Amino acid sequence: MKIFAQTERLVLREMLPDDLEGMFELDSDPEVHRYLGNKPITDKKKSAEMITFVRRQYESYGIGRWAVIDKKTNEFVGWAGLKYITELTNNHQNYYDLGYRLIRRYWGQGIATEAALICLEYAFDELKLTELYAAAACENAESNHILKKIGMKFVETFYYEDIPCNWYKMDRVDFEKNRGAN
Repeated sequence: MKIFAQTERLVLREMLPDDLEGMFELDSDPEVHRYLGNKPITDKKKSAEMITFVRRQYESYGIGRWAVIDKKTNEFVGWAGLKYITELTNNHQNYYDLGYRLIRRYWGQGIATEAALICLEYAFDELKLTELYAAAACENAESNHILKKIGMKFVETFYYEDIPCNWYKMDRVDFEKNRGAN
């Protein structure tokens, strides 16, 4: 098992087949999928397929979403991390995307912000990226707040699968400025 990053309370590690129960809890919750097209899963097979998909990204691109684990309880909290996007999205292709998704009982504890910040450090310090993107449904106030809080800059609004979304960007210069401000 590879650990990519850690904070005082979180471990961000490779997603494993053993994360099936946590992934199912996450993606079967309609509230979690409220801003994702309202398509919660109903079958653990879909969770297993998602874990396999993420693990293939590690092999293909050297990066993918990571399991977020609570250090105290060793429980699966959700996922966060970087994903290399090859599909055309908002006129962008072959770019790195920052994302996160947490099981509902972990919302409101600063975990998404903490995980996103460590992902930024990994993106710019370890991968030496020059830019990073993120998107959030316009109606998802919390996710938009997190992206702004970590220093992502709003660029524009676009539609993804008929869902109005905000598009964000951070480049290395902005990352270094934000790091100096903290």
